[in-house]
Amino acid sequence: MVLNKVEICGVNTSKLPVLSGAKMKELFTKMQAGDGTIREQLIKGNLRLVLSVIQRFSNRGEHVDDLFQVGCIGLMKAIDNFDLSQNVKFSTYAVPMIIGEIRRYLRDNNSIRVSRSLRDIAYKALQIRDKLATECSREPTIQEIAAKLETPQEEVILALDAIQEPVSLFEPIYHDGGDPIYVMDQIGDHKQSDRIWLESLSIKEGIERLGEREKRIISLRFFQGKTQMEVAEEIGISQAQVSRLEKAALKHMRKHV
Repeated sequence: MVLNKVEICGVNTSKLPVLSGAKMKELFTKMQAGDGTIREQLIKGNLRLVLSVIQRFSNRGEHVDDLFQVGCIGLMKAIDNFDLSQNVKFSTYAVPMIIGEIRRYLRDNNSIRVSRSLRDIAYKALQIRDKLATECSREPTIQEIAAKLETPQEEVILALDAIQEPVSLFEPIYHDGGDPIYVMDQIGDHKQSDRIWLESLSIKEGIERLGEREKRIISLRFFQGKTQMEVAEEIGISQAQVSRLEKAALKHMRKHV
């Protein structure tokens, strides 16, 4: 089921309630005083929060119903552990917990299988890292984490690398209201030469029909293997402009190749 559908997991998202800050505080006060009937109201009143979070993961290829259910688990944990005395908005507290729950689900269901022992080491390392960061008020080193774990440093690095989520080349990393900039736009190619490009794609004629600035962008990007950020700095325009000019140049070239 796609995200723009009204119904997810049998829930009509267009009819989800929205609770005010005052109402949230009132409900949490009652629940934490022992009223067991309030929890369901808090869950239903914050399902829109789950809906907004799962849209961040819409490009992972996961079924939106599954993500919604996992997000609801994170929401329920947040409701059960929320401390009114901390004087923070519930959404500020809940969003990281919902995201964390979804990321754990994605890691555990990753097509790249990681052994249970490596996962255990990685999760323990993350817990120790957070603890040391709190105690030392700085990011701990791998050596410090490994020493606390009593595990070889190389094994800790391997475990932490193993649970990292793969990133799609088409993951958008910037959007200024026009064309998005993807991860692949940030990757330089230092292996392909001018000759290979021209011979393999037969685009010389198409390039000749471009304006001088477009020619330079194509040359820097595909012949010299520079990233869009590097091209933008060299030409003196924004990266978003480089992205738009590059796409327009390639589209124009296709008409003549």
